[in-house]
Amino acid sequence: MASGHRAQWKGLLRFGEVSCGVALYTAASTSERITFNTINKATGNRVNRIFIDSETEVPVPKELQTKGFEIDNGQYVIVDPEEVAATMPESNKTFEVEAFIPCSDVDDVYFDKPYYLTPDKMGGDAFAALRDGMKKSKVAAIARTVLFRRMRTVLIRPHGKGLIATTLNYDYEVRSSKKAFEGMPKIKIEGEMLDLAKHIISTKKGEFDPATFDDRYEAALAELVKAKMEGRSLPKPKKVEVSKPNDLLAALRESAGMMKAADDKPKRTAANANQGTGRQRAARGVASKAASSGAAPRRKAS
Repeated sequence: MASGHRAQWKGLLRFGEVSCGVALYTAASTSERITFNTINKATGNRVNRIFIDSETEVPVPKELQTKGFEIDNGQYVIVDPEEVAATMPESNKTFEVEAFIPCSDVDDVYFDKPYYLTPDKMGGDAFAALRDGMKKSKVAAIARTVLFRRMRTVLIRPHGKGLIATTLNYDYEVRSSKKAFEGMPKIKIEGEMLDLAKHIISTKKGEFDPATFDDRYEAALAELVKAKMEGRSLPKPKKVEVSKPNDLLAALRESAGMMKAADDKPKRTAANANQGTGRQRAARGVASKAASSGAAPRRKAS
């Protein structure tokens, strides 16, 4: 992996009687998001968090804090951190492949977090044999190991030169869709309305390119911080109106006309992933502005 990208876990990947050393790297991270500290408006100083007793309102020092499971309103079973630690499963640092399954067998509602899995020093041939064998057979592997103090089930799939291991949610963690959808009325769309919807969909077909999707909230935060540093205010965003049922057909007709007009215009090229997202570009602009400008009013934040 690239310099500075530290492995989150190292161990073995075992399938049958074959084992190879592997390293696990975070595939998705929120570390680049803009974050805020809580500040005392009166002093401009950063606010520290203090734990207090809910009844006496007296601060509780760390050495007097413990864990508790609520069994009734205000009644707790006390569990010491040492007792919690003793229940954690022992790790043998090994991904044990339990089965190979078709990739489509796992509903993505069970997907938790993705990690890149690479060969670690020795065992490159065994790693490549597993990767290429899975590609040829069009299967994924179900494996189990202790990750970050919990026994986890992971789905391992070929991904580029390596593998990608996705931790899976347990069955009890995934809520049934039946309850979410049970209140939905039975509506059948047909005729012109259905034809217009299908037309709009057909004119908007494309391919997934993550480089073209900006995190608009993060970009807006970066622009807000930049504006505050420059002493200016931002215009209020326009309110988005939800289409009413009696206006839906008219909205579909208008959208279909707009889609046709858009098709007559030359296509724009997709954003280059190496240039970064709009949020990243805006954040870099904020950082550059902060480094170069000493005139902007700043409040103390310790």
